[in-house]
Amino acid sequence: MRPHLASLAQDIVAEVRRSIPEYARPLDGAYGQALRTAVQQTIGTFVDQVADPATSHQRRDDLLRRLGRNEALEGRSLDNLQAAYRIGARVAWQRIMRMGRRHNLSSSVMSLLADVLFGYIDQLAALSQDGYREARGRSTAAREEARIRLAKLLTTQPAVPPAALHEVAAAADWQVPTELTAVFLGDDTTCAKPLLDEDILVDPADPPRYLLVPGQLTPHRKTGLRAAFPAGRLIFGLPVPVSAAADSLRWARQTADRTTGTTDTADHLPELLLTSDKALVDQLAARRLAPFAALTPKQRARMLETLGAWLDTRGSAPEIADLLHVHPQTVRYRMRQLDKTIGDQLADPDRRFELELVMRALRFRDHPTTKTVARSRAS
Repeated sequence: MRPHLASLAQDIVAEVRRSIPEYARPLDGAYGQALRTAVQQTIGTFVDQVADPATSHQRRDDLLRRLGRNEALEGRSLDNLQAAYRIGARVAWQRIMRMGRRHNLSSSVMSLLADVLFGYIDQLAALSQDGYREARGRSTAAREEARIRLAKLLTTQPAVPPAALHEVAAAADWQVPTELTAVFLGDDTTCAKPLLDEDILVDPADPPRYLLVPGQLTPHRKTGLRAAFPAGRLIFGLPVPVSAAADSLRWARQTADRTTGTTDTADHLPELLLTSDKALVDQLAARRLAPFAALTPKQRARMLETLGAWLDTRGSAPEIADLLHVHPQTVRYRMRQLDKTIGDQLADPDRRFELELVMRALRFRDHPTTKTVARSRAS
């Protein structure tokens, strides 16, 4: 068999390249050398084992595991490599049959050679499979580690330089989008992670507290997220440039503190704005509402309720009375008292605007689910 190995290797290489387009690249350079070496090594070791089954085949084993690893690292399946082994076996067997006829080998010897050859191909496939699984395992672990790091980097402020972000994203096999949306998860939210889309980054904490979703949250995407988190609450953030991912997450967290159930941050922007700085709201409230300080708590509550209804609606006494469930005459009395107490503020557009800011901020802070007195009464 040995005198035929050089020409057999050429025939196998030619048939593999003809049958498998992915292997039909030019043979000059490193690729061609690697392909020829692989074929020569495998058929040479086969002949060595036929001559002496005790012959070491460590070099062959290392080579075949490396071939499997290369397929994994290139992102391919093992289909082409396994097909190449079968093609090599077929070409080799055709050569063996011609050799057998020329040398009048018995049918028993030919049968034994067939068993050995096709058993040998199974060895090649198994060794490459070992290398493939090993590389995939390492690759998957490295990818998951990079995705964890990426989720942390995206929610860190100040934002990391784009070059650093793209480097980690490449290791995570994650396409950096133009914008993304954070989704905050409530304390009791249960994660069904296998149902998540592959492009969603998950907070590495256990249990996770947030997700980072490329692009805007379409209705289809929201439906998928609700299916992936069947229990608990989701707070959908605002779509932002990638560099502002931390802002989207921060706003979603603030919305979670001010609402109940699954909700959209976009539906609560006034609340977020007006309650983002409690101390500043208190300062403005102290200035604009100082004239009510001398009233009893009960009187103060009634006057502020009437003031809030008027600021919300600019309605007549009967309209406000209907909202507050009091007599119109009561409203007229309170409005006269308001005019005496803060009439100068009600007449000044800037002061009136500040009063409305204060009233809404206090209402949002004390009753997060209430939009305005008018809307809440009407509902």
